[in-house]
Amino acid sequence: MARLTQAAGRRLVAGVPILWLLLLFLIPFIIVFRISFSEVRLAIPPYTPLISWRHGAPSLELYGSAYSFLFTDPLYISSYLYSLKVAAVSTLCCLCIGYPMAYAIARSGAASRPVLLMLVVLPFWTSFLLRVYAWIGLLKNTGVINNALMYLGVIHHPVALLQTDFAVYIGIVYSYLPFMILPLYANLEKHDMALLEAAADLGARPLRAFLRITLPQSFAGILAGSLLVFIPAVGEYIIPTLLGRTDQLMIGRVLSDEFFENRDWPVASAVAILILLLLVMPIMLFQRLERRQLEAVK
Repeated sequence: MARLTQAAGRRLVAGVPILWLLLLFLIPFIIVFRISFSEVRLAIPPYTPLISWRHGAPSLELYGSAYSFLFTDPLYISSYLYSLKVAAVSTLCCLCIGYPMAYAIARSGAASRPVLLMLVVLPFWTSFLLRVYAWIGLLKNTGVINNALMYLGVIHHPVALLQTDFAVYIGIVYSYLPFMILPLYANLEKHDMALLEAAADLGARPLRAFLRITLPQSFAGILAGSLLVFIPAVGEYIIPTLLGRTDQLMIGRVLSDEFFENRDWPVASAVAILILLLLVMPIMLFQRLERRQLEAVK
């Protein structure tokens, strides 16, 4: 009886997130996937049905024109490549900034550690949109940065910082840096300091001990933090729209324009499906590496 109760409890605990995923991910994904194989039309809804009735029998009609259009139109190809470049560079910047911060927090005293973690999470207490808007006041030609540089005599004329790739990188790194720091801290905080002490006793310098002991052990945290930054950065919409260039669109902006301005739902759905396929591969790679590490520990 106790075993049956435990088995029912496990099914219930596992069933709630599975039901959540079915309702909020799988069903919308199936709907978008179905729309991507239709054709656009001037109607409500603005796409052709996949199943139509002919001579009293159902007929399935699939169209691949939306996908072929994506691979032949240079706008979508450049948007995909630009989005991947921005996400990769932003992830690398977050890693270079976040790793030392996470390392310093993990090696700080027990009393100061909660305060430092609170400072990392503190930006989330403010609206994401307000934080991005604040960078407009900092980066514009008459903003704080240009005024400060001209006051110090570093520059004599305002430097174009807003509506550039630099502004997009700044906005993404600032917004997603905590997603890199927190997984790295969770990993670094669990390291056994006795290994570093043993390496020092054997004559290893701090840098070599870090490269041979700390860095390999923190690989899982690096990968987790990189995925948490890279995945949302690829489809970022608000930051490139407010801070980025007008002549180069990221794929999130293209997706929004196809849905709401062009009303081309099949193409927009195909864009969303391809974004998902691009992001599924690194997630599967992370799960595979994580499984290998768990097997190695056992």
